[in-house]
Amino acid sequence: MAAFRFSHSCNKECVRIYTAAVAVAAALAFSSWPAGVTAAGDDHRGETQTPIRHVIVIVGENRTFDHVFGTCIVNADGSPGPNFKKAQQYEAQLTGPARFSMAPSNKTPYGTLPAPNTGGSPTAASDASPPPFASHDAAVQVEGGALEAADIDQLLSGASGLPKDVKDSRVANYNALLNGLFLLQPPLYDAYMGGPVHRFYQAWQQSDCDVGHASRENPSGCLGDLFAWVETTIGAGSNGKPQHTPFNDQTTGEGSNALGFYNVNNGDMPYFAQLARQYSMSDNYHQPVMGGTGANSIMIGAADAYFYTDGNGHAATPPSDQIENPNPLPGTNNWYTQDGYSGGSYSDCSDPSQPGVGPIRRYLQSLSYHPKPNCAPKHYYLQNNYNPGYNGDGTVLDRAQSPYTIPPSPVRTIGDTLLERNIRWKYYGEGWRSFIKDPSTSVYYNICNPLLYETSIMTNQQVRDTHLADLPDLLGRCRRYLS
Repeated sequence: MAAFRFSHSCNKECVRIYTAAVAVAAALAFSSWPAGVTAAGDDHRGETQTPIRHVIVIVGENRTFDHVFGTCIVNADGSPGPNFKKAQQYEAQLTGPARFSMAPSNKTPYGTLPAPNTGGSPTAASDASPPPFASHDAAVQVEGGALEAADIDQLLSGASGLPKDVKDSRVANYNALLNGLFLLQPPLYDAYMGGPVHRFYQAWQQSDCDVGHASRENPSGCLGDLFAWVETTIGAGSNGKPQHTPFNDQTTGEGSNALGFYNVNNGDMPYFAQLARQYSMSDNYHQPVMGGTGANSIMIGAADAYFYTDGNGHAATPPSDQIENPNPLPGTNNWYTQDGYSGGSYSDCSDPSQPGVGPIRRYLQSLSYHPKPNCAPKHYYLQNNYNPGYNGDGTVLDRAQSPYTIPPSPVRTIGDTLLERNIRWKYYGEGWRSFIKDPSTSVYYNICNPLLYETSIMTNQQVRDTHLADLPDLLGRCRRYLS
C-alpha cells in the first residue's frame, strides 16, 4: 500500500502528478471514427463527427472542488463572510459499546477547531526518500520522462520543515482557528500538506446524513458538520488495534485538515484557476463512492464495485481482519473496532446486520427516491484501498507477501466494452514500464488502474501490450497531434 500512503500524506505531489503535464498520473484515452473513415496507424488524424477531437480529463486527488474553488462562505480576502456559520463543525460522543452512527445526536459545536496536522508530509527534501527531491539530477532520473524539463525543479520544494504527525504551525493561527473553514495561508500552494481522511465509513459519518435534517434547500439531510470530529477520533482507521494512550485531537495525524482551503481569488492554485477559466469544470461531480482512491478508481473503470473472490471469480468471505467494523471499541469515542489500510476494508452490504451496513441502508431507504443498495447476497465489496490482484506482467500478486490485496476480479470494465466494439483505447499511467520490470521500486500508482484488478484484461498479453501504456507514450502522442 505504499502507493496510497504517498498520496494520502503528500497532497502537493498528488496535485502535481495529476496536472503538471496534462494527465501525468493516469489517463484513459479512446477514439472512434464515423462510418467510412479508416484508422491510419496510431497517429490517426481523421475527421470527427463534432469539432471535438480530443478529450483530456484531469483528476485532482485529496482536495475537493470546495477546497480550491469553494469561496462562497468567505469574503474575497478569505475572511469569514455572511455564510461562514454554515461551515460550523461539531464534536460528538459515540462511546462504545454503542454502534456506528451516521448522525450522532449528542453533539456540540467546537469553540475553536483542532489544529491542522502535518500527517505524513515530508520534513525535508531527500533523494533517498522523495518527494521532494534534494537535487535536480535525482528528480530527472525518476520523473524526467513524465514532466516537461521546465517543471522538474518544482519537485525540489515544499518540504514542511516540521516533524510528521504534529500540529502544522505553517498555517496562520493554527492553534486558534475559528469554527469553520480556514485559509491555508501564508500561501501554501507549493507545500506538502497533511491529507484529509478519505475512507468509506468515515466519509458517511463526516457527512452527518439524516432525512430528519432535510429541507427544501437540503433534500439529502446531510449537514457536513462532523469533518473534524471524525478526523480526530478515528482518522484513517484503527487497523484493528486498541486506541493509543494517551489520546488527543492530534493522535490520528489528521487534526482539522479537511477544513483548510485555498483562495483562488487571491492567486492561490494558479494552475487550477487557469484550467478552470480556460476549460470546463465538473463542479457538480465529486466522486462515485464515499471514500478513497481505490474504490473510486474502480468505479470509474467498471461502473461497479469489486468483491472479494476465491481467485477464480467466485464470491468468497475475506479474512476476518479484513472485514470492516466501524462500531466503536468499548470505552472509546468513535475508535472503530476494525478499519484501515492494513485492516478492515470489505463489507457485505446485502446484510443489514453487518457492522456499519444497517445505518447506511436505512438512510438510503428513507430518501424519497429509495435508491437500491444493489448488493449481491454474501458478497464482500471493497470499500477502500487494497492492492489490485495482478502485477503489471499479468502474474497474480502474492497475497502471502501482500495480504491487503483484492483477489483477481471477474467484474467487467470499460476495457471489455471498448474491445468488443473495436474502439481504440489506451490506459496511460506514469511508471508503467518500471512497474512491469520491478513493482517494488516503481512510482506507478497501481490502485488507480481499474484494469489491473480484472482477469480478462490482465491475463491477455496482447491486450496488455496494446492497451496499457506509460505516461511518456501519452505525452508523445500529444506532441505529435499538436505539431
